[in-house]
Amino acid sequence: MTLQIGDADQAFGEEVRSYLRTRLPPALASKVRHNQRLNRADYVAWQDVLAARNWYAIGWPREAGGPGLTPVQRFVYEREYGAICAPHPCQFGIAMAGPVISAFGTPEQKARFLPRIRGNLDFWCQGYSEPGAGSDLAALRTTAVRDGDHYVVSGQKIWTTWANWADWMFCLVKTNTSVKPQLGISFLLVDMRSPGITVRPIRTIDGDAEFNEVFLDEVRVPVENRVAEEGRGWTCAKYLLEHERFSMSGAARSRRILGELRDDAARVGRLGDARIRTRLARLEIELLALEHMETRLLARSIGGDNPGPEASKLKIRGTEIAQAVSRLRLDILGQDCLPHSEEFLDGAMGSIAEPAAAGAVASYLNLRKLTIWGGSNEIQRMILSKQVLGLE
Repeated sequence: MTLQIGDADQAFGEEVRSYLRTRLPPALASKVRHNQRLNRADYVAWQDVLAARNWYAIGWPREAGGPGLTPVQRFVYEREYGAICAPHPCQFGIAMAGPVISAFGTPEQKARFLPRIRGNLDFWCQGYSEPGAGSDLAALRTTAVRDGDHYVVSGQKIWTTWANWADWMFCLVKTNTSVKPQLGISFLLVDMRSPGITVRPIRTIDGDAEFNEVFLDEVRVPVENRVAEEGRGWTCAKYLLEHERFSMSGAARSRRILGELRDDAARVGRLGDARIRTRLARLEIELLALEHMETRLLARSIGGDNPGPEASKLKIRGTEIAQAVSRLRLDILGQDCLPHSEEFLDGAMGSIAEPAAAGAVASYLNLRKLTIWGGSNEIQRMILSKQVLGLE
């Protein structure tokens, strides 16, 4: 099955293009174009623009309060969105916690959390990875002991992106240590303002501090904040990760950046280099293949099917292409990428001679994470070999 883009879908695409391009602040577009760091206010303000059209919850069905787009409309939307220099919306609430609550939550949880997530009123983070439990999430040690109508949660989470900004964290915890690891895990929604939570930043190789450690010291979480039955957290986690990986292809965004690199190469006189032209062409071909894979999986969802384990293919190829694009930027812009300015990365243009190059190294270093987070690409290949190819 392939996606068929009709006249109505094309008209929807024109509507999306007009709305996004006329409402994207030039200062924000410049930050994105030049790989400068964004702050919480940047994300919230832009996501408010999307929420005003109910496009922040772009992948949500109508019954959950979303726009209820068809797979074709979703593809058209992502294509138009990727063509502009806009931030990638924060995914932890809208693309992860929201779908899990919608699928497994109680009516009370849906009424409480979904409107606030959809309206961009709460900032979320993901409490999955721990020291010693990264891609092997079942090895987690954070415990939740039942005490009346609360759980008492103790443990540590790591690599928790934007925990320093978050209002809420969805968290995997051990509620039973006497059964098979996957059967003893529960899924909790934790208020980040709760007593006993400590957040410490982790400075990454590019100098940013978007990652954090989160320490939970006897944090009391109401039982009503548990999603699904006790011990069914692993089911929620797998469902969430399939949605996360399905949103990780980034094909439209990589296509826009590839176009910027062609312009940069022409401007600095590198387009005459046959090696540069060959790499541009190779990435163009790889992007076409990724887009074909994406549309094929999207077409399957017309009947409401979950992406399933094959979404891992999008995560693998999408992240590898994004990294290859970032490497190519360095080779095109050369020594202009070497000067490092924290002031520039934090938003000051100053007297930067080549803005396209000034944030290139930081972006390259930051994007090393892509093939690790969301389950490393090695883990994704194991998923494909076992669940798709049926290999032992």
